[in-house]
Amino acid sequence: MQVIAGFGFRGSAGVDSLRDALRRTAQSHKLTALATPADKATAASLRALATDLNLPVIAVTTENLGQPNTATHSPRVQRLRNTGSVAEAAALSAVGVGARLISTRQVSHDRKATCAVAEGGT
Repeated sequence: MQVIAGFGFRGSAGVDSLRDALRRTAQSHKLTALATPADKATAASLRALATDLNLPVIAVTTENLGQPNTATHSPRVQRLRNTGSVAEAAALSAVGVGARLISTRQVSHDRKATCAVAEGGT
């Protein structure tokens, strides 16, 4: 079973922002990967978190990001990214067919990052 944490974040988000958003969503889930839009996949803060957690980062294409229906919706994010929630869409897209959210997006304390968790697959 795949359990993937999806992230949306501002360019100014540090590893502490990402870690806080993850803490608010992941709880006791054993993650298998992190996911984010392809244009953010090489961000130093995300790479640092992935290294700390010893997890791969899955880069989600713009096309795939707009595919899943998300549980939460931000009008601003919809205009910018063609999805209601980058974090939820990244997690769902990375898991693939049969994915389901097990934690909707949560926002970091500094409001620079969001994280959601999806599961599915074998």
